Amino acid sequence: MTQLETRTLSSPERRRRRNIATMSVLGILGFLFFAVLPKQNEVITFGFVLGNEWAFLHQWAVHSKSGSMLFSIISIVAVIISYLQFKAHKTVRVASAIFSFSLFMSFLCWTASGKFIPLTGLLQGGLLLSVPLIFGAMAGVVSERSGVINIAIEGQLLFGAFASGVLASITHQKWLGLLIAPVAGALVALLLATFAIKFAIDQVILGFVLNVLVIGITGFLYQRLLIPYQSTWNSGSGLDPLAIPILAKIPLIGPIFFEQTIIVYFMYLIVALINIGLFKSKWGLRMRAVGEHPTAAESVGINVNKIRFRNVVLGGAIAGFGGAYFTLGGVGTFSRQMTAGAGFIALAALIFGKWSPMGAVGAALIFGFASNVESVLSIIGTTIPSEFMLMTPYVATVIAVSGFVGRVRAPAADGIPYKRGENH
Repeated sequence: MTQLETRTLSSPERRRRRNIATMSVLGILGFLFFAVLPKQNEVITFGFVLGNEWAFLHQWAVHSKSGSMLFSIISIVAVIISYLQFKAHKTVRVASAIFSFSLFMSFLCWTASGKFIPLTGLLQGGLLLSVPLIFGAMAGVVSERSGVINIAIEGQLLFGAFASGVLASITHQKWLGLLIAPVAGALVALLLATFAIKFAIDQVILGFVLNVLVIGITGFLYQRLLIPYQSTWNSGSGLDPLAIPILAKIPLIGPIFFEQTIIVYFMYLIVALINIGLFKSKWGLRMRAVGEHPTAAESVGINVNKIRFRNVVLGGAIAGFGGAYFTLGGVGTFSRQMTAGAGFIALAALIFGKWSPMGAVGAALIFGFASNVESVLSIIGTTIPSEFMLMTPYVATVIAVSGFVGRVRAPAADGIPYKRGENH
């Protein structure tokens, strides 16, 4: 490609070219380190049946070196197809997906040589670890698209988890725990909205303060109430999975997507509603307007701060409901700081997803899946040191955003307080 042609490439074209270059390097390295250099050649077995779903293939056994070689070649072919599609000015998404899957399978064949990998369970676990991240990311989309930075996602998730676990334990009614979770998250968001919008407090500092406040309150109550009176205050149980007839029987994807708790099904609904509403409704248009150019929005009669206030509280309610997943979606009981930084990871997924609902979901899924891969490989035992395995989720996230996302841009008015007549 000549220097003149390089200058005339548009920003999306430059990004796609960089993506292809990244895939090329990763494909070659994968071929060398997973297929050519390793000496071990034991049989690895992949399991495809998790429960009572229909099964076309129960297990697939292959020698690790042969499997790595096969999938490495497929990944390189996918890179070639991506380049040809790029030259033809066509989308490379399908080829990129095939490349990512093939490279991952090549890695599994190499690292889990001689082991059994429950592939369906691996995918299901990745989805489950992504659930609170997706709820938190959706809360961030609603808030930050309106122009308010939501660093307090961690506190909203944690307070939702605390309230849902405690109320479900006291009343022995799990549905009451589900109902109180969004209220708890909305209360944290109410503080964020009040101080950030009405008093124009620095939104980043305010978010961290609210996180510390929630951690302190829940930690104090956990120590004084939940531990001494555990049988009353912290003895709930988790929700049972609800299998959707017919859909839950579909091989591979059935048990992953359609045999889940009500919280996961509600997550599907929330993502769909936000994605459609953001781009196809008056609510979404006004949200984007006040997040990008509040002065112009005010000039056509939109109450900027009212829109922002409502959306921040709505985002808190979404995050609070996601917090219930930590308690009611699991063992049912609360433990101190059980969110373990999930709110910050959700915020990172929001940024990596370019403040887009589906982009944020994709980033959250990458992190959740990488975390589950680390857990599964640690359990079955691999030649990779455990310290490196703990790095897997973060390395996967860095690779994804550095090579495939490109430059990101926040909403223009994100984090900027609005006062009528003062903003230009």
